[in-house]
Amino acid sequence: MPPPVPPLLQLRSTDEYAAPAHSAPQLSALGWLNDRATRNAKRIELSLPQYLSSPAGTAGTLLAINQGSGKDYYEVSSESAEDPKHARRAFAGPGAVFDVQTHYIADHRRDLKGAKGVLGFIRHVAPERFEGLQEPLDLSLAEFLRCVFIESETRVAVLTSAPGAESYNILSNAEIAGTRELTERFAGSPRLLHHSIVHPNEPGELERMAQMVERYRPIGFKVYTLYGSKKAPPWMLDDERCGIPFLENAQRLGVKIICCHKGLSGLAPTGSPADVGPAAARFPGLNFLVYHSGYEVPHGDVEEGPYTEETAGVGTNRLLHSLIATGIAPNSNVYAELGSTWYLLMRRPREAAHVLGKLLRYVGADNVLWGTDSPWYGPTQPLIDAFRAFTIPEELQERHGYPALTDELKAKILGGNAARVYGVNLDALAKEEDDLSWIRASVLEAKERGVLPGSP
Repeated sequence: MPPPVPPLLQLRSTDEYAAPAHSAPQLSALGWLNDRATRNAKRIELSLPQYLSSPAGTAGTLLAINQGSGKDYYEVSSESAEDPKHARRAFAGPGAVFDVQTHYIADHRRDLKGAKGVLGFIRHVAPERFEGLQEPLDLSLAEFLRCVFIESETRVAVLTSAPGAESYNILSNAEIAGTRELTERFAGSPRLLHHSIVHPNEPGELERMAQMVERYRPIGFKVYTLYGSKKAPPWMLDDERCGIPFLENAQRLGVKIICCHKGLSGLAPTGSPADVGPAAARFPGLNFLVYHSGYEVPHGDVEEGPYTEETAGVGTNRLLHSLIATGIAPNSNVYAELGSTWYLLMRRPREAAHVLGKLLRYVGADNVLWGTDSPWYGPTQPLIDAFRAFTIPEELQERHGYPALTDELKAKILGGNAARVYGVNLDALAKEEDDLSWIRASVLEAKERGVLPGSP
């Protein structure tokens, strides 16, 4: 039987992309880790799976990634790989964590088309995640709260959903808003914010936006320009057919946050972030949060490097080129979000250094946002710990003008930047005592009702 793979190197995925195979450096990392992980687990009296899921296992995995890549991109010690308490202290950092991209699948929607697609794909690429689980627990509200809050230091999260008709989606706009209301009532503070999903290419959707604002009070609108059908073809933010009318309507309704899925598109034309710069220039009063930052799934050992005119059509460079071409300065009204992007990048550390460095240089140190796409990848703490340990090598800083990833800059990315754009007092929340009892109360009420507030 092959040894278990640590969470940060597992071939997990979502319905938005197929999990890329392990690269040669990742296979080298796994080989380096196997014997050491077994010895460390025995030393601290944990099973191997328990060890790999612990902070010490995260430290050991990051050391293995360093070894496989031939460079110390992660600042982590061998002591942290041998002692979970030492690892927790080493991974600690300033500031509270604000996760701007989270999801879950409502129990009563598990058999609908959208949920079946998500669950089926994730089961295919990561069957071990479902071993021993009762069916209703699959990526449910309880699993979402466990991954995002109970087993993570995250203090605030934004709940969103997938594209598609509400009749078969994983959550309806009413259920998204109902979940926010439920958690806020028990938590006594805004721990969960929410979007409303808008498909402006669908007939009548522009007119329904006013109803969404009145009924659901979303903090922002989420759109998928990739989504379309024969009657409602895919679209772009800057097209006159529905993109510009949508943005005009959002502006008129006072919704200033526009979250758009860009990247993880299989290179579909409407998945490109080329439209972000023109839209942001035309609507300076709106904030454009670019989910996934325009990143595309890597193939083999091919990686994104620095931004150049010759590579302007590659991955996140498409976003940067769009901003440069339209004169959008760093730290303006465009934000780059890291959900799924960091999960894919963190095991490819040289590429991670280039992508983060480029985003910080061209989008701005105040405008890079932490997101995880949880719970598709399980508990989010290992991703947070890996980010806290990551560094951009000095040679890349000097050659390409990337900033150093200081503790202060990491705190901004992990929470401060999102708190500013979403208008949340994260400092006050960070000081609150939190026994997480509101999570249990939220789950129990949802189960007692049988459905979420706002469900049909």
